[in-house]
Amino acid sequence: MSNSNLAIRTVIFSMLGNVGLAVIKFLAGIFGNSYALIADGIESVVDVFASILVLIGLRYSAKPADENHPYGHGKAEPLITFLVVVFLIISASTIAWQAYEHIITPHNLPKGFTLIVLAGIILWKEVSFHVVMRRSKKINSSALKAEAWHHRSDAITSVAAFIGITIALFGGKGFEVADDYAALFAVAFILYNCYKIFRPALGEVMDENNYEELTEHIRQISLTVPGVKGTEKCFIRKAGMEYHVDLHALVKGELTVTEGHDISHQLKDKLCDEIPELGNVLIHIEPF
Repeated sequence: MSNSNLAIRTVIFSMLGNVGLAVIKFLAGIFGNSYALIADGIESVVDVFASILVLIGLRYSAKPADENHPYGHGKAEPLITFLVVVFLIISASTIAWQAYEHIITPHNLPKGFTLIVLAGIILWKEVSFHVVMRRSKKINSSALKAEAWHHRSDAITSVAAFIGITIALFGGKGFEVADDYAALFAVAFILYNCYKIFRPALGEVMDENNYEELTEHIRQISLTVPGVKGTEKCFIRKAGMEYHVDLHALVKGELTVTEGHDISHQLKDKLCDEIPELGNVLIHIEPF
């Protein structure tokens, strides 16, 4: 299975899970008198739309290079991630406002069965986080990493709701707002995760060269190619699930242009064979 197909299947898995959880949260929140659960449901609905955006971005970024996009369409992936962050901020703002409204308005205690619902949600979301995060690392997808953090943030907001409802139930009359304060805590965590999702995507768009381990791996492989005496500059930029590399390789100064050209092709082929996630590799030959 190709990386793009694996990513798309992972997003569909997340999306279907969020649809089911949104329905469960809304029903449990309405009938269980828990705004923290309703807030959780709002986040799940936003996650569904975010997953749709990620799906669109992954499909577009998987398109091959063409005349107008010689490096492919991978930059669409972090751009979609920015839209996902916007969706999360909107949902966090909505939850915060509604929680404030509930804090200043007297209401009844939540029902005890909501704790059972939340326990199941927390377990499912944590499992989903690990599944999606493992796949995001496997295929180097920033969009999937954002999708994984959606699951983790959902799990944490559910934990907050669980604690808030527990306090409200055990505290009794006068502790009804514990549920709503739990929703506010969830908002703070969602905004924190917005930064964790946004910052790597911004670095990807700005072509930040911060791939030390990959750089060292490239240098080590280069030294195994006959004729390569060393390496100098090595610039790496990420686009979608691929890494584009500009590498300066050192060879004997007395070689002919043809010999140097042949070595550069051998080096490029070796790097692409050893590191499948590399996209465009440009080798610049320097005299040793």
